[in-house]
Amino acid sequence: MSYISLSDQDKKEMLARIGVSSPDDLFCCIPEDARLKRELRLPPALTEPELVRHFEAIGRKNKERVHLSFVGAGAYRHHIPYIVDYLSSRGEFLSPYTPYQPEVSQGTLQVIFEYQTLICQLTGLEISNASLYEGASAAAEAVLMAERLMGRPRILVAGSLHPQYRDVVRTYVKNLAIQVEEVGYDGEGQVDIEALERKIDGETSAVVCQSPNFLGVVENLDRLSAVAHQHQALFVVVVAEAASLGILQSPGAAGADIVAGEGQSLGLPLGFGGPYLGFMACRQEYIRQFPGRIAGVTKDVKGKRGFVLTLSTREQHIRREKATSNICTNQAWCALRATIFLEALGQAGMRELAYQNMQKANYALDSLTAIRGVKRKFGGPVFNEFVLEFEGGYKKVGDHLLSNGILGGLALGPHYPGLKECSLFCVTEVHSKAEIDRLVRLVAEVER
Repeated sequence: MSYISLSDQDKKEMLARIGVSSPDDLFCCIPEDARLKRELRLPPALTEPELVRHFEAIGRKNKERVHLSFVGAGAYRHHIPYIVDYLSSRGEFLSPYTPYQPEVSQGTLQVIFEYQTLICQLTGLEISNASLYEGASAAAEAVLMAERLMGRPRILVAGSLHPQYRDVVRTYVKNLAIQVEEVGYDGEGQVDIEALERKIDGETSAVVCQSPNFLGVVENLDRLSAVAHQHQALFVVVVAEAASLGILQSPGAAGADIVAGEGQSLGLPLGFGGPYLGFMACRQEYIRQFPGRIAGVTKDVKGKRGFVLTLSTREQHIRREKATSNICTNQAWCALRATIFLEALGQAGMRELAYQNMQKANYALDSLTAIRGVKRKFGGPVFNEFVLEFEGGYKKVGDHLLSNGILGGLALGPHYPGLKECSLFCVTEVHSKAEIDRLVRLVAEVER
């Protein structure tokens, strides 16, 4: 697609059509003190060879020291079989844009169909869409969907939902007649059931929780589902660590009506926040309010199997006022990697992957809490993350680990003021026993 610049006259006509006098008027919703009113302070332009050398120099800094990381918090390091890189880099997968013409997009549509099938199997629900941007926007879309279905103004969100996911949800509903209220967590690190029962009422569209939650604790989904459904509210489960679905009870089996989450663990490497893969599934009865699009299988006039876009409720395909979402991509290449990853591992492989995460995380948890001055903060069951409380605060420990080439856990103080002495650690299948033991030894040096 060629780029054609706008003339000054074009800009004037466009501004006049939408009823504003200048481009600055378009930003009136942004507080005055938050707007940048000067030119960006950028360095002088570089030639292409100079720019290449500049980035090569930056890259060499990464090679000087490779840190061992025990940070998770929504982005997880897992082993990715080489077949995922090999197959997803083939030209026929990299070059297609989007499957608007099914007769020439059968390969892409088949991958999307198989991806949807795999997500349904993981979540225990009947319908999956063709993916969303990432986990946070998937959670927000689930909230909007629940409100459309139920027509009630309140959403109850667990305080143990990923802080960034909660921020995105609030941003999505800021200018809508939707009230988002948080429900705290108990001493086990799970949703406080008593608090939930006090807050939920006939005006509640949905109860939203994450499992394993941001504190690393696996929620009692059956119990939460029962409370939500007792008040005719929908139950929405968010999964930020997709690898957990290899061993934990599926949210659908526990009564979830909508499941949304992040698929980064399914064949996508850590990459400064993206591109990642939001997934979403729901019960079939709610399909008409499902965002995004759905690929289906059919037969052509000759009786041969073929794939088509069965349902597209996004604004590109139907009248904007009738659309369920303005999502304009399906992250198809990321969904392709997830599909290859899941089909390469299979059911047994996913279970083994999840089992190793649980085993190694619990070994690290037991070893670390054997150190004086280090204790487990929450008693609930964990998958591959856990919160530790440090007697003298975490900063000293974190600094010592960093000086020895280890990125320790995520300090929780900035996200949860009541947990300022705590840190969230993550251990996955890629961590060896020797690496975990080294972490334990260095923590013990500080707490000795």
